Amino acid sequence: MTFDKTKKYTLALAAGFVLLWNSGFIGAEYGLPYTGPFTLVFWRYMALTLLLVIFLVIKNRLRWVGWRVAFFNMLIGLLAHGVWLTCVLFALDNNVPAGIIALVVALQPMATGALAGLVTGERTNIFQWIGLILGFSGILVTVGFRIDFGSYQSVFGYLIPLLSVAGITIASLIQRRADIYDKGEKLPLDLTLFYQSLATTVVVFFPAVFVENLYTEWEPVFIYTMIWLILAVSLGAYGLMWLLIERLETTKVASLFYLGPPVTMLMAWLAFGDTIKWMDITGLAIVLVGVIFTQFNNSKTKIANS
Repeated sequence: MTFDKTKKYTLALAAGFVLLWNSGFIGAEYGLPYTGPFTLVFWRYMALTLLLVIFLVIKNRLRWVGWRVAFFNMLIGLLAHGVWLTCVLFALDNNVPAGIIALVVALQPMATGALAGLVTGERTNIFQWIGLILGFSGILVTVGFRIDFGSYQSVFGYLIPLLSVAGITIASLIQRRADIYDKGEKLPLDLTLFYQSLATTVVVFFPAVFVENLYTEWEPVFIYTMIWLILAVSLGAYGLMWLLIERLETTKVASLFYLGPPVTMLMAWLAFGDTIKWMDITGLAIVLVGVIFTQFNNSKTKIANS
């Protein structure tokens, strides 16, 4: 009975994480008509940073950890939050469907697993490389049939999510290498998220001000969207992810990100009427085959995204 309850609880956590995490794509699409990509990231992470400051002060855990530890966590945050999310928002802002973006960024766990051996010295097996190649092939099938090569906006929109993949993959590999070789101070989750969020806020502030002039239409829809993105996605999904990591192998938690494309496609169809094409399904099927190959792997890959 205890086992059944534990299993059901874990499944509920996994379902909640998948739904909340992927709702971030939908929430971002709701918010973009009222502001620019940099500005949306700035407001979201500034509010998140302030909430974390209040929480840490109440818990008497807000402290300076030294430049070395702070810089490391800020770099991870800038790559895994700032670069990842900003590139996703630019793709959405250029009319790329949310489900297609989710399909592209789902390459991250595969890329991290395949490249981990080059960075950390861990063994990378042939199945991971096959899986990664299949994953990219599935993306090429889907994007290739959707992209308008005669339009700069279309090319930019469909290719920039690859920078999201690059950003969070680099962050994950840096984190994984530090976990193996660096035995220095490891911050608690709340303090780690504070430094990551602070770095993202500071860096995106400049393009938000000088490129977009912090232009924002404070309509009710935008305010509700920001509340959802901050509380449900940045805090809720992130918290559920770490609860899952405490109960499951990290690779199993990472595999939940592969559920993102179909879930996001369904959400986008319900919310915006996005069309799901046959080539989308074909590309998704190829990616899922690649996912199966990557599961022939016993190494554990650290997840740096939130």
